[in-house]
Amino acid sequence: MSGTHAVLSLNEVRAELGLAPVTPDVPVPDLSAAPMLLPDVPAPECRAAYLRVLARTLRPHLPALAELLGDLHGTLTAPQPETDMARWLAAVTGGRATVRSSWGDVVAQAGEPGPVTLTQRLEYDRRPVGILTLEVDSGWEALGTLVGDLVRLARLQSAAAGAARRRVGERQFETLLAGDTSGMAGGQTTVLAALRLGTALPRAARAREAHIQQLDVLCSVGEGYFHRRELSCLTTVRGDLALWLWPGRAPEREMRGLHAALLTATAVDFRLGVSQPQAGFGTVQTALRQAVQALDGVQEARSMAAFEHVDPLRAVLDSGALHPLAEQFRTRLARADPDGRLEDTLRQYLAHSGSLGDLATRLHIHLNTLRYRLRRIEEALDGTLSDPAFVARAYLAFQTTREP
Repeated sequence: MSGTHAVLSLNEVRAELGLAPVTPDVPVPDLSAAPMLLPDVPAPECRAAYLRVLARTLRPHLPALAELLGDLHGTLTAPQPETDMARWLAAVTGGRATVRSSWGDVVAQAGEPGPVTLTQRLEYDRRPVGILTLEVDSGWEALGTLVGDLVRLARLQSAAAGAARRRVGERQFETLLAGDTSGMAGGQTTVLAALRLGTALPRAARAREAHIQQLDVLCSVGEGYFHRRELSCLTTVRGDLALWLWPGRAPEREMRGLHAALLTATAVDFRLGVSQPQAGFGTVQTALRQAVQALDGVQEARSMAAFEHVDPLRAVLDSGALHPLAEQFRTRLARADPDGRLEDTLRQYLAHSGSLGDLATRLHIHLNTLRYRLRRIEEALDGTLSDPAFVARAYLAFQTTREP
C-alpha cells in the first residue's frame, strides 16, 4: 500500500534547517526524498528537520489519530483479533477488509468492496505472515499503511498459538513414531505427509540451523492449514524432513490443499510425498515409509506425489541397482550376435502379448526364424523363456534406465 499525507515544501524544511528559501519551491513527497533534495545537508539532520515540520503540521490531529488507533489497538486482545480488525476497518472505511494467511486462506473478512484495492503483504523477519487487502474508496492508503503493523501483530499472535500447538504435537508425534499409541483415539483414518527441501541438509552448523528453521516454518504453514479446517494435526521436523500427520476426512482433497498452501506460502524448492490413508495411529511407521517412498519418486521441483499413485518398480528401475543385470544380458547377447538382432528380438518378445506367429509377422520374419532366434537367446543367457523367473529377470534387465 502506498501512503499519502500532507506534502511539505522544500522551503519549509530549509527554514527548519535555518537555510534561505529557494526558487522554485518544490514539494517534498516523503521522508526519503528530503536528503535527495538537500544533498549538502547531512542526511540525519535533513530527516530530523523534515519530521519536526511534519509533526507540527499534524499536531492538531494527533489526539484524534491516537484515539482512532487506540481503539483499533484494543482489538488485539479480542478472542479473534483478525476478525475484529477486519470489522473495524470495514466500519471505518465503508469498504471491505480481508486478512489472509501466508498460504492464502481467508482468515477474516468484513464489509462490502469499494472501487480501489490496496494490498499489503505482512512480513516478520523477512518471512510472510499474511496479507491485508482493503477494497475502499480512494484516499485510505495511509490508514492501510498505519494499521498494517497491527494486523501483522495479530497474525503473529495466531502464529504463536500455532507454535504452542506444534510443540505439543511434536511430542505426541515422536511418541507415535516410537510405537506408543496410548492416549490416541482409535478408529480414525490417518494420513502422513513428508516434505524435503530441494537442497540437501547442510553440514555447517549455521547453514544447517537455517535449513531446519525453514522446515519448521513450513510445518507451521501446514499446521495452520489443517487448523483452519478444524482438523487436528501433529507436525514435526525429523532430520531433513518436515512431517504432518492428520486424521483424514477427504484425504485426496486435503493432501492437495496442503500442497497448494505450501506453494502459496513459499517460493523455495521443495518436494512433498503423501502416504496412503491408514487405519488409525498404530501404523504411523508404515505411513512414514510410504510418504518417504512417494517423496523419493518426485522428480519436479515444488511437486507432490501420493504413494498410491507411485510405481514402486519405477524407483527400482531408475535406481541403478539393476544396471549390472542389464549389462550382463546385453554383453552375452552381443557376444552371440554382434549385429543386435537377438537383443532386438528379445525386447520385442517381452513387449508382445500375442502369439509367436503374430510376432513373426510383426518382425517380418518366418516363424521358424523367430523360433531359432529364441533358442539362441536361451543358449546365450543360459535360461528358458518358459520359466517365469527367467522372463522376469529379462524384463527387468531391459526396462532399467541405461547408465549415462
